[in-house]
Amino acid sequence: MTGRAPAVGLRARLLARSARLRDTPPGPGYKWVALSNTTLGVLIATMDASIVIISLPAIFRGIGLDPLAAGNIGYLLWMILGYLLVSAVLVVVLGRLGDMFGRVRIYNLGFLVFACASVALSLDPFRAGAGALWLILWRIVQAFGGSMLTANSAAILTDAFPARQRGMALGINQITALAGQFLGLLAGGLLAAVDWRAVFWVSVPVSVTGTVWSYLSLRETAAGGRGRIDWLGNLTFASGAGILLAGITYGIQPYGGHATGWTSPWVLTGLIGGVFLLLVFACVETRVPEPMFRLSLFKVRAFAAGNLAALLTAIARGGLQFMLIIWLQGIWLPLHGYDFEDTPLWAGIFMLPLTLGFLVAGPVSGYLSDRFGARLFSTMGLVVVAGSFLGLLAVPVNFDYGVFAALLLLNGLGQGMFSAPNTSSIMGSVPAHYRGVASGMRSTFQNSGTALSIGVFFSLMVSGLASSLPKTLGSGLQAHGVPAGTAHQVASLPPVSTLFATFLGNNPIGHLLGDGGTLDHLAAAQRATLTGHTFFPELVSGPFHHGLTIVFGVAAGMALFSALASALRGAHERADDDTREAGSDHTAKNGPARTSSRRA
Repeated sequence: MTGRAPAVGLRARLLARSARLRDTPPGPGYKWVALSNTTLGVLIATMDASIVIISLPAIFRGIGLDPLAAGNIGYLLWMILGYLLVSAVLVVVLGRLGDMFGRVRIYNLGFLVFACASVALSLDPFRAGAGALWLILWRIVQAFGGSMLTANSAAILTDAFPARQRGMALGINQITALAGQFLGLLAGGLLAAVDWRAVFWVSVPVSVTGTVWSYLSLRETAAGGRGRIDWLGNLTFASGAGILLAGITYGIQPYGGHATGWTSPWVLTGLIGGVFLLLVFACVETRVPEPMFRLSLFKVRAFAAGNLAALLTAIARGGLQFMLIIWLQGIWLPLHGYDFEDTPLWAGIFMLPLTLGFLVAGPVSGYLSDRFGARLFSTMGLVVVAGSFLGLLAVPVNFDYGVFAALLLLNGLGQGMFSAPNTSSIMGSVPAHYRGVASGMRSTFQNSGTALSIGVFFSLMVSGLASSLPKTLGSGLQAHGVPAGTAHQVASLPPVSTLFATFLGNNPIGHLLGDGGTLDHLAAAQRATLTGHTFFPELVSGPFHHGLTIVFGVAAGMALFSALASALRGAHERADDDTREAGSDHTAKNGPARTSSRRA
């Protein structure tokens, strides 16, 4: 009893302190606490979305699994895409739960779930396929926690900051999220060189610190409404979006005699079934009293146009990320003397100008958009992005790095100019009591775009390679002593295998010829040539550039269409009172007070 009494007293004191925090209005410095904490949250969540991409070779070596062996490509895809699919599907649900039960409460729980999943990932006790399944399943749990963070962070900031500073705050938060995707590539390369488990351990101290900090410092500043959970809407949306994105994922894998799987009955069933369920979801949302997906928000022009632009830009950005990795790792870095095993790390380093552009332009454009409006900056940013894609089209495969870095910087600056004002415009255009679901909807479009980009741009690249790579590869191998039958067999393999080999930092020729012992029967000089730094890059540079032309041409078109959507967002009217104090929520109590901000 004596031991129990102090514990009961401590619990009572903690509850009393929590009650005092809830009842005490946040001070003028609270908004900066909210900004720093939510920025940390989205940074770690988005870094972990991409950190495994560069570190996959080390991870699979650590668990004793060849990801490119027959039947193992599925493990590879789900390690990358499982996190993205969960993020795309769940953010709206979790944003709606934040509106109902408290945005800070759901956000705090997200940090805790993320921390626990990070520990479990680093302690993988299994090997081979079982070890890969452990990692995939816990990555899904980690994505669940990360979705809680990203779904509610923008809403927490919108509640905490007055309208005159909101663009700056959301700009910092949004650009940090985008930069995290590219910083994850660099961090993955650095940590994988130490130990594959370090890739997951790095998230543990950050997420634990963020968990403790958020529970102690963040507080609810908006009145939540309990409401009812839209179970049918949740079920049809999660099922439809999950099945659709999974179908797109398997569509890039070969099927039968085709380079891609778009003719597979399973893929077609997934695509059709996913679209059907999403149509059912749309019908459900117009009939339930408290829908999870507020379709009525699309009547707000700034909200609809901003989300359309964000979706297309996310697709283009994701395609850029993956194509640059393949370009650098498979061709440019080996041509400049880098070993294939070292290319993942250096690819992350050489892509830093892109991240630098994000970090410079995001906060600046967010601050300026608070004064001059979102439309000008977001639209011009997308025009700059389109121009950088056209510039990349004109660059040779074996480029001068100064020109290449300048184009990456330009792309990052353009995306930074767009993302911060666009997010501020979206979040500022909805009533305060819908900010959680609006933040989730915005994140859904952005995360879905990243997942879609893999299917879209890998398919475009594979289609471009399929027309010319087999003949080029077959003749090149025969010219260096590989028997005609073996050369034909290797050249007939799906181009996606070659892409994944370069993506993982493997020597594609060594991988394709190593298993059959072909290399052992060749002369030493021929073997050295085939597995050297220049044979494969020079061989595929022509077919690869043909594929890049298609990819970057489509990306430029998407950026220009996004710019048009951004320009049509109209003169923006904010849904909340610009003069309110940070942390107050008049609209949740008295209804939205629509006052014109007189901004374009």
